[in-house]
Amino acid sequence: MGLLDVLRRLRAGRPPGAIIVCPRCGSPRIRRLRGFYGWLLPTTYACPDCGYKGPLVLELEKEEKGEGKEEG
Repeated sequence: MGLLDVLRRLRAGRPPGAIIVCPRCGSPRIRRLRGFYGWLLPTTYACPDCGYKGPLVLELEKEEKGEGKEEG
């Protein structure tokens, strides 16, 4: 992993392997708006599937194998 990859992940604020989805419809196609969003204005996301536009998204992480299972 190079320095640019590390900086991109830090800027995104998400752990590796995590995806963001729309809080309204659950679509993974949600995108961060460009321009002054995240600089002068709060970071805003837009979903092309349902038309959602707002600052909230859901972040999903992949489960590790064996995690969440009780042994017994």
